[in-house]
Order: sequence, then C-alpha cells, then structure tokens
Amino acid sequence: MKSFIKACMAVSLLGVLTAATLISAARVGAAQCNKMGAAATQQKSLYERLGGEAAISAVIDDFVARVAADSRVNQKFARSNIERVKFHLKEQVCAVTGGPCKYTGNSMTATHHNMKVTEGEFGALVEDLVATLDKFNVPAQEKGEILAALGPLKSQIVEVKGDATGTPLPAEFKPAPPLSKSQMKKGPFPKAKGSAKGHGKM
Repeated sequence: MKSFIKACMAVSLLGVLTAATLISAARVGAAQCNKMGAAATQQKSLYERLGGEAAISAVIDDFVARVAADSRVNQKFARSNIERVKFHLKEQVCAVTGGPCKYTGNSMTATHHNMKVTEGEFGALVEDLVATLDKFNVPAQEKGEILAALGPLKSQIVEVKGDATGTPLPAEFKPAPPLSKSQMKKGPFPKAKGSAKGHGKM
C-alpha cells in the first residue's frame, strides 16, 4: 500500500502531461479523406473518440499502477494523496479532450514545486505513459502528437537538470490536502447525459 501511495502522485506529473498532450491528438490528421468522412470525424471530440469517461478512467488507473511499480520515480510521491491525484487527472484529461469536465486542480508549477523532479525522472514518466498508451492501442499518429506536446510541460515540472532517477522527495515539499467528502462523492465526471459517458472504446 505504501508503494502504491508513493506512486500515485506521479500521475499528477504525467496526468497533466497526458491531459495537455491529448489536446494535440484532437487534430484531424487525414487531409486525403473524403469530405464526408472528414466532416464526420471533426464532429466528434477527442473525448468521444477515445471512449469517454470509462476509457479515460481506465487509462489513468493503469498509469497510476504502472508508476507505482516504477522505482525510478515512485519515491517522489510518498506524501501525496492518491484519491486527489486520480480525481484531478481524470478531471483534467476529460476537460482538455473536449469532455464535459472542468479542471479544478492546481497549476503544474504549483503542483510540482519543491518536488525536485529531475530530467531523468520526467523521462521515466513519459516512458510509463507510452506503455499505457500502447496497452490501449492508441494509434501511432495520435501517440506521436502526444509525445511532441510534452516538451512545453517539461519546464513547468522539472526542477533539477540531469539523468538521475529514484531520487527522494525533499522534506520541503508540501502536498495538497485530501479532497472533501462532498467532492469525492460528486466525482471528477459530471453526471452523463445520453452517450456523453462513453463506453471505454479506447
């Protein structure tokens, strides 16, 4: 359980990465498609094409478990609240992919202040994300756009240059408090109407 708790906050690192990067995947990539097919594709948001709430939840859950087992990064997240991390990751990915959610968490800079994340640890998290995307068969084009979009986030998360991994969480790091019972009961996804919830098609 302790190992699982350590890793969950890693999700916040890449959760946001996942969220911000998935925006790029929303672009229509096939210029040569026939007009009717292209129009139909554009009408669907990335949130819908990924499978909605169920698919996003599955991706975040898998990513959290993967990071929990990764000794290159899990020491960084010993004092983070698991449920809060997962809540905001799902909320954020839903929002940036065109879903019905609104992200209510802290900024990336504030979230990772004094965590002393290294360039090597950031790279390890990216590898964990890629493994999760591969597990869910995200197409090569979308995956490439996701990885290309990670660059800008690196400067907001990494505080230490170098390839070191497995570094401890500094004592000065102050994790965000747990969410309230009412927030947890409400959940990261608004009450779905019709097909908005999705069926995990990813």
